[in-house]
Amino acid sequence: MVDDDREIRDLLARFLTKQGYRVTAVADGRAMRQALEEWKIDLIVLDLMLPGEDGLALCRDLRTRSAIPVIMLTVMGEETDRVIGLEMGADDYMAKPFNPRELAARIKAVLRRSRAATAGPADRARTVLRFSGWTLDIARRRLTSPDGLVVELTTGEFDLLVAFAERPHRVLTRDQLLDITHGRSEAPFDRSVDMQVSRLRRKIERDPKAPELIKTVRGGGYMFTSDVTHDDPAHT
Repeated sequence: MVDDDREIRDLLARFLTKQGYRVTAVADGRAMRQALEEWKIDLIVLDLMLPGEDGLALCRDLRTRSAIPVIMLTVMGEETDRVIGLEMGADDYMAKPFNPRELAARIKAVLRRSRAATAGPADRARTVLRFSGWTLDIARRRLTSPDGLVVELTTGEFDLLVAFAERPHRVLTRDQLLDITHGRSEAPFDRSVDMQVSRLRRKIERDPKAPELIKTVRGGGYMFTSDVTHDDPAHT
């Protein structure tokens, strides 16, 4: 919870705690960044009007490094403000004053969407992902090229490709990729991700030196740029 109004912070923190959430309440962007370093945060409720960096700037910066869901709060109810907030990467938007119960309902909905977007292995195991002519069969751990050839991938390369293909058009930091692929214990250095990406590019890119599918985002990480469709192999 990021809001410079202490009364609102305390009120919402108490209410959400009673709803079963663990809440960290801070007053500005500096404290928000510190909390993100110290805790595993599942969602951020972010006020638009803050001292120093405002909520839009913080949300924009956050989106270059993280996919943590954000609900934006503001005293302004203009349509343009809502649209700008969503364009900066906010997942939902509420205008003050609001009913705390509505905020709790929106938090629940956003978390549900976020968890559905990062489905666990039991859900993923049924999925076939298709992108740019490629077919990625997660159950069989098999990648097939647009020409119909099976491309051999190491375990690390396969898991990395799944991480990308399940999150297209999103900037993923090296830390996020390590967490998603459960690679921290074996590869605790950022360069390990870079090397895995380099090897993967050599296998799926037309020109690995000018990649089209896995783009490097300067100061951010990587983005998978292809549109992705998925289906259940049991129905194909």
